[in-house]
Amino acid sequence: MTDKLKIVFSFLLFVAGIVGFYFLSDQALVLRILAILVGLGLAGIVLLKTALGQKTFGFINESIFEAKRVVWPTRKETIQMTITVFVLVTVVAIFLGLVDIIFSYMINWLLGRG
Repeated sequence: MTDKLKIVFSFLLFVAGIVGFYFLSDQALVLRILAILVGLGLAGIVLLKTALGQKTFGFINESIFEAKRVVWPTRKETIQMTITVFVLVTVVAIFLGLVDIIFSYMINWLLGRG
């Protein structure tokens, strides 16, 4: 039950940050952004104290770790793959165009239109 209250309190802190952003509309933009960041930071701290928050932050950390392990293609590989895609799209477009023309001719011939 206390986890649910913490989650609600965390949400309210986040909303308070957003309300602070709009409440300080006549202030400098830096102060307005600071209001959101403080609200988000406090909400994150409270959320981290719950089981759901720990699972969520653990998932985010694992996702960041996996994203760092991604091997990006080189410039040469990217160009080769782009050319391959363009060639295949062109070949498939020509094939489908020919199939369409053949079917159109066959249907017109079957219906006696030409």
